[in-house]
Parts: sequence; structure tokens; C-alpha cells
Amino acid sequence: MAKPKNTICLWFDKDAEDAARFYTATFPDSQMGAVSRAPADYPSGKAGDVLTVEFTVAGIPCLGLNGGPVFTHDEAFSFQIATDDQEETDRYWNAIVGNGGQESMCGWCKDKWGVSWQITPRALTDAMAAGGDEAKRAFAAMMEMRKIDVAKIEAARKG
Repeated sequence: MAKPKNTICLWFDKDAEDAARFYTATFPDSQMGAVSRAPADYPSGKAGDVLTVEFTVAGIPCLGLNGGPVFTHDEAFSFQIATDDQEETDRYWNAIVGNGGQESMCGWCKDKWGVSWQITPRALTDAMAAGGDEAKRAFAAMMEMRKIDVAKIEAARKG
């Protein structure tokens, strides 16, 4: 199979393989790929340490790089996962937050490695796309939430 032309590279201190295994176990259309080991010592590791991990998360090709503690993740990058209902929203949110992650506002959370995720029900994106008063009411409801509550978004949309 040909390698993708564009791959998201995520820098980790030393846990790229653990993160990739968590992501691929959590999200559908995900899989592990090649694990490459360092051929020699390098500034933050030794020969034989996992250097890179190829994986796909929700259909997106990624490369985890164990580059050491120099760079950390922030909210400038996030994965946005569209969900079909509250059950799916809860499953992904609880998997991330319950595995050492952290809740934030408006459907955002961080996993234990600091990668940001937006767990976004389609009910919310549909309400925003509707525009007008429906979007305003749904947006106002969302601004009060951490994990998105689909029923509250739908109720706000209807007024």
C-alpha cells in the first residue's frame, strides 16, 4: 500500500506508541502501522527506543514522533470527531477524559498526552449550519456546556 502524500505528525515526549494504541482502540476506521526504532542514540533517547509510530485515527493518517520534551501540544491543533448521537458522544468523551484526560468547554477535551479533541455531535453542526435564530440558540446552549448534550442542543434549536 502506498504511503499517503500528507500525514499529520504529532510530537510526543516518549509515549507515541501508547497514544497511537489508545487512539486506534478508541476510534473506528483506525489502525496501527509501522513502529520504527532509533538506529542510534539521539538527544532524548537511546538506540532501539521507539522513534516513530505510523497510525490512522478515524481515517486520518498520522505519525507519532518521540522527540522528547522540547515541544508540547496545545489547542492550536485538535482532532474534531463528528458523532451521530449522545451515546457515541459519551463513548468518545468518556474514553478520553476517563483515560487521564481533562474536560474543557464547548465539546473540547484533552487526552493524557495533551492532544486536544473536539467531540462534536452532528446535531450541533447541523444547528449552526441552519443559521439565524436556531444557530444563535444552539450556540448559546453550547457555550454553557463541557461535553455536548444533544437533547439540550436540539431543544435550544427548536426554541
